[in-house]
Amino acid sequence: MNTDNTPIEKVSNLIKNSVTLKLVTITFLMLLLLIPASMIQSIIQEREQLNNETTNEVSAKWANEQLINGPILSIPVIYEYEKDDEKISVTKYWQILPENLNITGDIVPEKLKRGIYEVVVYKSVLAISGNFLIKSQPDPNNLKQIQFDQAFLTIGISDLRGIKNKINLKWNGGNLNVNPGSKLQDIIYSGVTIDLPSLAKQTGNEIPFSFDLDLQGSKKLAFIPIGSTTNVNLKSPWESPSFNGNFLPDNRELGEDGFTADWTILQLNRNYPQTWIGNGQRQQMQESSFGVELILPLDDYQKSYRSAKYAVMTIALTFLIFFLVEVLNKRKIHPFQYALVGLALCLFYILLVSISEHTNFNVAYGISTLGIVIMISLYSLSVFKKMKLSLLLITTITGIYGFLFVTLQLADYALLMGSVGLTIILGLTMYFTRNINWYKLNIETE
Repeated sequence: MNTDNTPIEKVSNLIKNSVTLKLVTITFLMLLLLIPASMIQSIIQEREQLNNETTNEVSAKWANEQLINGPILSIPVIYEYEKDDEKISVTKYWQILPENLNITGDIVPEKLKRGIYEVVVYKSVLAISGNFLIKSQPDPNNLKQIQFDQAFLTIGISDLRGIKNKINLKWNGGNLNVNPGSKLQDIIYSGVTIDLPSLAKQTGNEIPFSFDLDLQGSKKLAFIPIGSTTNVNLKSPWESPSFNGNFLPDNRELGEDGFTADWTILQLNRNYPQTWIGNGQRQQMQESSFGVELILPLDDYQKSYRSAKYAVMTIALTFLIFFLVEVLNKRKIHPFQYALVGLALCLFYILLVSISEHTNFNVAYGISTLGIVIMISLYSLSVFKKMKLSLLLITTITGIYGFLFVTLQLADYALLMGSVGLTIILGLTMYFTRNINWYKLNIETE
């Protein structure tokens, strides 16, 4: 009878009885499991992209992010030049910004759902007031005429679909009609225009203005500080605002009831003047914008993607437990069994992202953890043949997922938590394996 082992059986016995080859095999399995782990990260990114596309689609129908710019006072001026013994008249605009601009607003957020996706939009009521002061003259060189009777105001609103009520402008004690569209396309590409009565007798006098703006938009509300002094005060029941742009609030209060914030911005804080001739300064004005964004705090896709980045750590630590049980208890575990456990660990992240799309992330995390821990624990009973070893595995895996959950919640301290946790894990591994004679283990056979 031929008792010679086949080459496959020889390799199998070699892996079975050699600690070094077993470590190499486990490492190779971990590298292979990086493939499904990477695919899972791609799936999460695709789902997040689909969520973003849904958000953009809903925002496009509701109203996009809103940027308020203005009002800007424009007065046509005519310059006359001589060229080839001919006189050429050129009309330019004398742009004047308010002396004071005061904005007070309430922002009421809403959550709209499209299928399984959630989009943050808002309705706002803004009270805008201030005054103009024509206290200087435009460049007198070649100046022929200032057309005070052709002056107009322009109020920039980035998405006009968000206007919900008529705008009634009070100008120097009277009411003026508001017309759609902007005459200053090079400065304000989207907005409304108000034709003004003659300003010929208003030079040197303060001209007050005020209007209310019922405006809806998505995610972000921003302003451009065109006043010589700009004051903005906002409040909202939204608990997770992100103040962004070129200026942060001077004062802000955050609580369970929402937030309040106020800004005071001076002319000296920005890089454009109070008056100029022509259609320049658009870029400088855009760069000075500021406001608030209504964000969902660390959305579920970001948390799922961040958790998937810890897949290697989770797999490595679980394999370490199996390997130590194999070494210390002389319990041989086949590489296929390692592979099944590794795939179960990868399945956790698919469960997490799919369940979190239909419920709270914390609930999804708990369900996914419970399912995977039970699956691996029941499987380990048949592999380890000892209840206390399975309980050790349950404790370890639960601790890993618990540690990962805390790390995900503390986004600002994730790096600190991760580095400290890995240091502790490495220290414990070194402690429990300090007395193992690895050379002796390498030549032992069953």
